[in-house]
Amino acid sequence: MSPRGPNGVRTARPPTIRPALPTPGSRYAVPVVPLPNLVAFAAAALVLIVIPGPSVLFTIGRALQLGRLGGILSVLGNALGQIPIIIAVAFGVGAIVAQSIVLFTVVKVAGSLYLMYLGVQAIRHRRDRATALTTDAPRRSAWRQLLQGFIVGITNPKTIAFFVAVLPQFVDLHHGSVPLQMIELGLVFFVLAVLSDSVWAFVAAAARDWFAKSPKRISALSATGGGMMIGLGGILLFTGNDH
Repeated sequence: MSPRGPNGVRTARPPTIRPALPTPGSRYAVPVVPLPNLVAFAAAALVLIVIPGPSVLFTIGRALQLGRLGGILSVLGNALGQIPIIIAVAFGVGAIVAQSIVLFTVVKVAGSLYLMYLGVQAIRHRRDRATALTTDAPRRSAWRQLLQGFIVGITNPKTIAFFVAVLPQFVDLHHGSVPLQMIELGLVFFVLAVLSDSVWAFVAAAARDWFAKSPKRISALSATGGGMMIGLGGILLFTGNDH
């Protein structure tokens, strides 16, 4: 019932203002990416990740050269190198790089040459790796191994092209901020890549531990890992792109 005023006349009750709750399609709804899109992207990303490609070959090569810890640090560094790419793609910078022949080529050549450099270093120092297994030789800095993986990850042109081409396909324009959706999808890819590549690192490191019983075999194995990285660098350098 409405309250009465001073003259006994009923006055209108002021309307009750309730805070608006986010609807499923509103800008601030949670989760940002619709669940069907998220599941579909995770399935597509998992298929792409588990198929041996540049990241897998890099991981195996590093694990054969450096062992289990070196392989895992390389996996983590390589995955962390994807984070700046994800952010750049989410805010439009990645598309500029992918569509620019000059910028894309610069990134492609830099990443390929760095991979080949790491491979050459692995072959040059293959005997040092064998010696380190039987002596107390100082180990390579973990931060250095992480940084090397990061450089490989952030200069991988295939990653840039993939994120630019695929992430927008799973974004819902009516279901939250587009950049946040792309970042969320990128983080899903990040987690899946770390888990999958870590398995390859453990498998390759286990094989390396078996070969480590002979210094000659571990020397040859380190050289094999270096050769794989050189080959991978050559593949990335000379394979065509979408331009």
